[in-house]
Amino acid sequence: MKKLLFASGTILCMILGIPSCTNSNNKKASTDSAEAEKALHEGGSETYDPGPGYTLAWADEFEGAGLDSMTWNRQVLRAGRFNEEWQRYTDSEKNATVEDGMLVIRAIHESDVHALDQYTSARLNTANKQSWQYGKIVARIRLPQGKGIWPAFWMLGANINENGGDTPWPHCGEIDILEMYGSVDDGVVKANIHYSDSTGTYAKMGAVPFKLEEGKFADDFHIFELDWTADSIAWLVDGEQYISTAITDPGMEEFHAPHFILFNIAVGGQGWAGRPDESTVFPQKMFIDWVRVYQEER
Repeated sequence: MKKLLFASGTILCMILGIPSCTNSNNKKASTDSAEAEKALHEGGSETYDPGPGYTLAWADEFEGAGLDSMTWNRQVLRAGRFNEEWQRYTDSEKNATVEDGMLVIRAIHESDVHALDQYTSARLNTANKQSWQYGKIVARIRLPQGKGIWPAFWMLGANINENGGDTPWPHCGEIDILEMYGSVDDGVVKANIHYSDSTGTYAKMGAVPFKLEEGKFADDFHIFELDWTADSIAWLVDGEQYISTAITDPGMEEFHAPHFILFNIAVGGQGWAGRPDESTVFPQKMFIDWVRVYQEER
């Protein structure tokens, strides 16, 4: 069994009885002490069963010494490139590294100013290395929390021009397995798809929420699952399905082609995640224990 470790700002201070682990200016979290990392561990469901008829097609358990460059790309993107987000994405290990059998993505506040280009984070993808058409795409994750924080586990069509293909978004298709808008509710994740319909017009399912009965997604690990077949796409959290949508319409051909996986933490995003402020603790962390793809036996 993996030992799963987590630490995040003022919650850990309360658990450990530490008077303060932030500075007086912007509540930046203290360094990751071994004591703090042990405060929250081994939470949530540890096991996953894809059900009869499915076999493991691919997985990354993050058990190696570092991120597998044969599988993952570290995207480098300027601040503001998408959705008016404030972070820039780097290829630095300080923003994404493998530790204690987990992939850890960190969003870091690089100054005392809350503004564009004052944060760094990571956006990892498997473009041109691993992609799949249909299957159960599953990951065990502990999400970050806080105002203006926007973590995501999602997929893009393998033909997108952003990564060397010939098809622009949304014609390539996008599947949002989970997005969480910290400015809205740290106990809610949302599912969505984006595509172009039969007229070539942008279309989407519309974000559908799943809310925890109590607490926040930062309190524990959860298993997030996408069940993608030739007929439909369904979303599950800890085995509970909360939405399914048909993809048989002729205008939804994007979802009958290979897609690759992405993980990232965005900071800000006007209209979606809002903006961080003095109440937002940094660094923010997203812990991915494992990610797996199961496909039907043939």
